[in-house]
Amino acid sequence: MRDIAIICGPTAAGKSAIAMALAERHAAVLISADSRQVYRRFDIGTAKPSESERHRIAHRGIDVVDPTVRYSAAEWAVSATDWIREAVARDQPVIVVGGTGFYLRTLESPLFESPPLDPESRTAVLASLEAQTTDALRARCAVIDPTRALLGRTQLLRALETYELTGRPLSAWLTERARASEFRAHYLVVDPGVSLRDRIAARVMQMLDAGWEQEVATLMRDVAADAPAWNACGYSLLRAAFTGEVTREHAVERTIIETRQYAKRQRTWFRHQLPPDRVTRLDPGATDATDAALAWLDAVSLTEQT
Repeated sequence: MRDIAIICGPTAAGKSAIAMALAERHAAVLISADSRQVYRRFDIGTAKPSESERHRIAHRGIDVVDPTVRYSAAEWAVSATDWIREAVARDQPVIVVGGTGFYLRTLESPLFESPPLDPESRTAVLASLEAQTTDALRARCAVIDPTRALLGRTQLLRALETYELTGRPLSAWLTERARASEFRAHYLVVDPGVSLRDRIAARVMQMLDAGWEQEVATLMRDVAADAPAWNACGYSLLRAAFTGEVTREHAVERTIIETRQYAKRQRTWFRHQLPPDRVTRLDPGATDATDAALAWLDAVSLTEQT
């Protein structure tokens, strides 16, 4: 199992600055774990590192797909695993940095790989199963896959569908295909505390000053309104301001509010979902923040397998 360093925390906390300082000191590769930064052309509002920063420090996980492509945590996990392996093969340290908790979780808890299911056959089987009552589904599941018979209707449908199409219980597939993680993560949670509210407001204004609205206007020309990349905080609101659905003032105010709400959800996730014995917390505003982060990184084995 290989130890990896992860710098995480809520948006606007200062994760990237800490990560880049450490990466420069150790000549490390930075892997972005940010579900917004995977989209090309959506740059300013997702706080991507600048061109000069990306030239100075190797980055992965940025500008991975076009704005119209749906990119899953499972896809990110596959790519991130490859990036880590490539860096390790070159004896180059790796630091994962980002605030998308579900991405981070996949490194230690790999997602289940579904068995191969033929799409056409699946449609027919699922239609037949959905016509049955939940009690009937449960009775059938109790015979072929009893460990899943007490689950809800959606899970019952999945279990029976898998059995009908593969001839094997879903529980058997789960046991066979459950993948052990090859990584043990150590987390540096960057959080400035009460000052985060003001940091978020300041960053939104900095993004606007940097040309965020012009970026949105350019994107509106050829990126469909239903493209998943528009879901990043602020983008759809600024687009609505351009179309006259809301005022600019409303769009900016709501962007700040929604970003704060997003940060609150991130904080909750990092508070409850990380292994406490492998978590170190850091206030980026502390005078010794960089030194403390360096000490943490030195304690994490980045290239030696244990």
